[in-house]
Amino acid sequence: MKTITIEGQLRTGTGKKATRQLRSQGLVPGVIYGGEKEVNFQVPAMSIRPLVYTPDFQLAEISVDGSKYRCILKDVQFDKVSDKLNHVDFLQLIDNKKVIADIPLKYTGTAAGVKAGGKLVTKMKALKVKTYPQYLKENIEVDLSNLEINGNLRVEDVKEENFEILNSPRIPIASVVMTRQLKQQEDAGAAAAAGSAAAPAGAKAPAAKK
Repeated sequence: MKTITIEGQLRTGTGKKATRQLRSQGLVPGVIYGGEKEVNFQVPAMSIRPLVYTPDFQLAEISVDGSKYRCILKDVQFDKVSDKLNHVDFLQLIDNKKVIADIPLKYTGTAAGVKAGGKLVTKMKALKVKTYPQYLKENIEVDLSNLEINGNLRVEDVKEENFEILNSPRIPIASVVMTRQLKQQEDAGAAAAAGSAAAPAGAKAPAAKK
């Protein structure tokens, strides 16, 4: 799994004034929790962009004044006006301690319903899982091959070893819906079949009056 290396420094100043000064210098305050102690630090905004502005699930190795912490990003706060990074929260990974993380879904295969003319609709981008750090990975692969038209693939259909999936099991994650063109073709076929059933074979149309 890809790991982003981040160099930070312990944060000594607290309060709104100190925080504003940090941000004016292009620094972002952050915290690392989940370990023996909480670590308050500051980090250049540019160094955490690869973690924040991506849909990928990645690890972070944060060095703070000589100490290293293996973490995952848990929360990001943005300024409501400027949309700049305001604060970042990281969870330290401890080998024998389970963590909760959002793992992206990677859809594979072509759905049978799509081959038949339907349209694939993906409804979830990630699943919330609980697992040990050694089992964390970049994505969960979901095979769509057997998904038919008007069919749903649900959370409960995802079988992933070593993961406890926390999402509600009946929530659909992907489906194949009927396109307008396919619906029109089905309606036309049904109308033709109904017309054939209404007119017995060999029946002649009535002669026109003179």
